[in-house]
Amino acid sequence: MKEKIFLIEKIIVHLVVLLGLIVMIAPFLWMLSTSFKSTKAIFRFPPDWIPNNPTLINYTKLFQTLDFLTPFKNTIIVAFSITTLSLLICSMAGYAFAKFQFPGRDKLFLGLLGTLMIPGQITMIPVFLLLKKLGLLNSYLGLILPGLASAFSIFFMRQFIRTIPDELLEAARIDGASELYIFFKIILPLCKPALATLGIFNFTGSWNSFLWPLIIATDEKMYTLPVAIANLGGQYQTEYGLQMAGAVIVVLPVIIVFLMAQKYFIRGITLSGLKG
Repeated sequence: MKEKIFLIEKIIVHLVVLLGLIVMIAPFLWMLSTSFKSTKAIFRFPPDWIPNNPTLINYTKLFQTLDFLTPFKNTIIVAFSITTLSLLICSMAGYAFAKFQFPGRDKLFLGLLGTLMIPGQITMIPVFLLLKKLGLLNSYLGLILPGLASAFSIFFMRQFIRTIPDELLEAARIDGASELYIFFKIILPLCKPALATLGIFNFTGSWNSFLWPLIIATDEKMYTLPVAIANLGGQYQTEYGLQMAGAVIVVLPVIIVFLMAQKYFIRGITLSGLKG
């Protein structure tokens, strides 16, 4: 009887997981399918998930219409800068919260966690006004600075660094190692899984970021790829096939980065989630 109940529970779990997979992957498949359809085929009902007459006209038109070089260069600079600097800053903050005792540490950390409840859209206007006063509109600094640190990233690194034994750090201090040496030579190498996981999160978020670059960059020379592709829509007609082809091009680097760091990503999620 128990085996029968266990089997039913297992089937239900697999069905729920399968349903979740279908819901998550359906928009991506629709995007990929639409990029190979003509305008007439896109609006056909019921829709064809596999195009009857696949065409590359959207990709051809995309490379003829859009100058990929400038937005691609801007996206690479912004995404890599945010990812690299964010990993450094958030791992330093996580190290301080995890391994150092200082007055008000716990209250400060609780306050940091409280900021997770504030929607990012609320802080956009004050941050925009501040950057405007600093003269950073239409600049790389304006695109990069707001994404350099987040409460989630600091919390994530703190959780992982807490799993590193204190005895290891004490032994290094007894041997005369400085705090910077301990951080760069001991903490960071041991945090590779967490850094890879956080790096994927930050790279994906900054690569696909649309709203903030749209607000801060009013000059076409500072457009990132998502903003440039969104502007492909005409004033009276939106070419969905063209935009979906652009979306496929944009998402390819993210998939490549994820596949390269997949091993560390799973390990980092597992370790950070189990030990807090």
